[in-house]
Amino acid sequence: MERTELQRYLDRLLEVERFKDYCPNGLQVEGRASIQRVVCGVTASQALLDAAVARGADAVLVHHGYFWRGEDACVTGMRRRRLATLLANDINLFAYHLPLDAHPELGNNAQLGKLLGWLEEGRFGDQSLGWSGRVPQPVRLGSLASDIAARLGREPLILGDPERVVERVGWCTGGAQSYFEQAIASGVDCFVSGEASEPTNHLARESGVAYLGVGHHASERYGVQALGAHLAEVFGIDVEFVEVPNPV
Repeated sequence: MERTELQRYLDRLLEVERFKDYCPNGLQVEGRASIQRVVCGVTASQALLDAAVARGADAVLVHHGYFWRGEDACVTGMRRRRLATLLANDINLFAYHLPLDAHPELGNNAQLGKLLGWLEEGRFGDQSLGWSGRVPQPVRLGSLASDIAARLGREPLILGDPERVVERVGWCTGGAQSYFEQAIASGVDCFVSGEASEPTNHLARESGVAYLGVGHHASERYGVQALGAHLAEVFGIDVEFVEVPNPV
């Protein structure tokens, strides 16, 4: 398929114009005009780019791309090497940040909730990025954390009493610990995100609402996988997800 066709389809599907983001969404680095093989990953790291080159990919599709607001714009060091890899091999880079978090079916939050069997009931937070809902049946916090660990392959950080019973849960993948207060206001028993900051612990203690930090990378694998599978089905192109391990 043509690069311009894929770009238009993705931008429309993910409604990029709806979002105020701190990076550009869509085609970030232009490569060859025809695309038949796509490598997907969470972050456009050098390891992922090297995997794309090895697989003869025409495009890389990620959640975390480049050109973040406030970032040093000089093309040196790591940034130069990454861009040189893409340009030398004529590989396109597509990146979708908040639009991929938010998509109601293919997004990170939708896919994490689906993986964990949670029943979505509402949204909260800036640009309605946070999700809230219920676990299938009341469960102790420690058991909930164990289930998440088994499914994500990473032990969560637990802030709260492991014996606490959880019925209502809020979640937002990645680095959404700043949404914790809004999750509390929405009436959840536990908020799940990727990371925690120093104030997160105090807020959990003083509010009585539990917090699980399940890993930024671990919580955001699933949106780009779902999006890649969707593209393969719709357009018949070859799409492969490449896991680059990340403990954060």
